[in-house]
Amino acid sequence: MSLDDPRVPNLKDYDATLKEEAAEPTLQVPQGEPTSKCQIIAIYGKGGIGKSFTLANLSHMMAEQGKRVLLIGCDPKSDTTSLLFGGKACPTIIETSTRKKLAGEEVQIGDVCFKRGGVFAMELGGPEVGRGCGGRGIIHGFELLEKLGFHDWDFDYVLLDFLGDVVCGGFGLPIARDMAQKVILVASNDLQSLYVANNVCSAVEYFRKLGGNVGVAGLVINKDDHSGEAQAFAKAVEIPVLASIPADDDLRKKSANYQIVGTAKSQWGDLFSGLAAAVSASQPTHPTALDQDGLLALFDGSDTGEGVVLEPATDADMRGKKSAPKASLEVIYDEA
Repeated sequence: MSLDDPRVPNLKDYDATLKEEAAEPTLQVPQGEPTSKCQIIAIYGKGGIGKSFTLANLSHMMAEQGKRVLLIGCDPKSDTTSLLFGGKACPTIIETSTRKKLAGEEVQIGDVCFKRGGVFAMELGGPEVGRGCGGRGIIHGFELLEKLGFHDWDFDYVLLDFLGDVVCGGFGLPIARDMAQKVILVASNDLQSLYVANNVCSAVEYFRKLGGNVGVAGLVINKDDHSGEAQAFAKAVEIPVLASIPADDDLRKKSANYQIVGTAKSQWGDLFSGLAAAVSASQPTHPTALDQDGLLALFDGSDTGEGVVLEPATDADMRGKKSAPKASLEVIYDEA
């Protein structure tokens, strides 16, 4: 295949594409005091920790209580709304926009926003694996939301479900650009989920030093086995625990079968009713993130490698079987 072959990508075009993806986002976020009663809340947590489960049931409970709620999935996996819609895939804003653009059509709200149980919900989506930056996809998704009239919509709550493992600009948008009034963390009693929660606290702390206003309103402990590490973390960084969702087999089965438990008809109704009240009343706080040693100190040392000493490697270690010294090519001159 020669360089003249049309199947070979143009290097100049490819370079321009990379530069475009690396460019600063063009999304303009209104500054100044909020002009409506709407609470925009960004929920962060480690992938798989139960954000989607928590949000689907929280949003359903809020709607059941008479609130107008918009749930926006901001995870490229697009699984935020799956529980709300009984496992059905929700067309994402990114894929719908691409398809409509190719057809020369404009995206309409009915193409991307759907309703169930009084909750309005949509997924931003993201690029296919290896075909783009997920963070840029998030930014592009919010640009489309603005064109659809996002800032003119009338909701009591807008809940944004963000993946906390990823630290690039798109996923940090609500914190970096003051898009949300407050952040809620979802974690469990395990080191990895608390590590992610701590990173989000660190991001909030960092952007506040740059003049940001977003704070952390609290922690939701999911799959709580009462071992206490998540409660200890919340106390250490000085944020409240908004709810503890137990590690219960009934919850696990209902979640796996796409059943909503955030309703007064469920035995778990009081739990999610309490969470809805706590989320509504919670105030943004300014946590101080823990350092690595402080985070590890929340756990029993036998679980986190206590006593491990860092042993420096040597050049001989690195060379292995090739560690025999070789004659130097350095020229050494006799002293005069």
